[in-house]
Amino acid sequence: MFSRVARLVAVPAALLALAACGTNKTESSASGAACDTTKGTLVVGVVAPLTGNVSAVGLGIRNATQLAVDEANAKCAVKGYKLAVDAEDDQATPQTGAQAASKLAADDAVLGVVGTFNSSVAQVVQPILNGKKIPMVSPANTNPALTRGEDPANPRRPFDTYFRVCATDDFQGPYAADYLVKTAGKKKIAIIQDGKTYGKGLAKEFARKVTADGGQIVDQEQVGETDTDFSGVLTKVKAAKPDAIYYGGEYPAAGPLSKQAAGLGLNVAVMGGDGIYDPKFIALGGKEGDLATSVGAPTESLDSAKDFVKAYTAKNFKDPYAAYGAFAYDAANVVIASAAKTIGDGAWSAASRDALVKNVGSYTGNGATGAIAFDQYGDSTNKVLTVYQVSGGSWKPVLTGAAS
Repeated sequence: MFSRVARLVAVPAALLALAACGTNKTESSASGAACDTTKGTLVVGVVAPLTGNVSAVGLGIRNATQLAVDEANAKCAVKGYKLAVDAEDDQATPQTGAQAASKLAADDAVLGVVGTFNSSVAQVVQPILNGKKIPMVSPANTNPALTRGEDPANPRRPFDTYFRVCATDDFQGPYAADYLVKTAGKKKIAIIQDGKTYGKGLAKEFARKVTADGGQIVDQEQVGETDTDFSGVLTKVKAAKPDAIYYGGEYPAAGPLSKQAAGLGLNVAVMGGDGIYDPKFIALGGKEGDLATSVGAPTESLDSAKDFVKAYTAKNFKDPYAAYGAFAYDAANVVIASAAKTIGDGAWSAASRDALVKNVGSYTGNGATGAIAFDQYGDSTNKVLTVYQVSGGSWKPVLTGAAS
């Protein structure tokens, strides 16, 4: 692909200098002065589910990235360039995610990618972007293997271009177990998971900590992510007489599952991870008393997120920022700030990619979600998590703390 950057490189330097004195300075900075955009357009990519059952999360990711880019353009953040967003729909499926990543990887103007939401999609996107040395900063992937490999006892980073700004399931699962067993007093717990990378991994981490905390896993079942009738599985679960059900998966299945459990007389709380923490879980059948963990503190409660919430609201986006909007905003700003540092007063080219990846890895700053920094694996150093409970028809925070 003969990209936007490639076309610009072909323009003689004298002509670029002439253009800089002409009418191409059309972007306005926050102070009202014109930004120099004569070097062209660079892109922040997004790979997220923009359609389908979990699109509410993906649209929040896309919109928050757009907000970060708009603000950067207003401040002339990357000297000589205008920034744009290229948002690709992965439909929450690995195959479509691979196609989205391949499209972005073919464009030399793409600086970095914000995404993905699903860990299973990230598994196929990672090597594609890594092949072009394009940094990927996820606002939402929580499976530990993405950064530390499949062997927890011998962590090894698979791709040095991959980073995330959220805590992982080896913190989230135990945090949920501690709450359910130690705080809520639930000792007999049934686990249901959807077999996907995220759900299966989260359930495994949860089960391990339940046992360590003195609780008992009385039954384990698997369902399909597109299943709608859970009567067979729930009948088995009911026979085990659990105090609670833990679901590893996402809200499109978790909501109906909770409703059907109550319909069978299984009147216990359903708890899940960040994959069920969305208003649609409640709309689909999630009931009073159900629980979820999610990464970070509640966005609305953070002083650091006030400007983000205000700016997002002022944009009048059709969709809410949802569970991961603030994280996507921070991820996008990591890419933008690192690109600005890499490019400086110079020009962007493929030769800049190694430096950009290095600058992403060494990035530190204060974002909407709090302090942003990465460890040697590309994981966030921020391990804050929150337990939410359905109360009065909406999610309410009941506990926020740092995972240990």
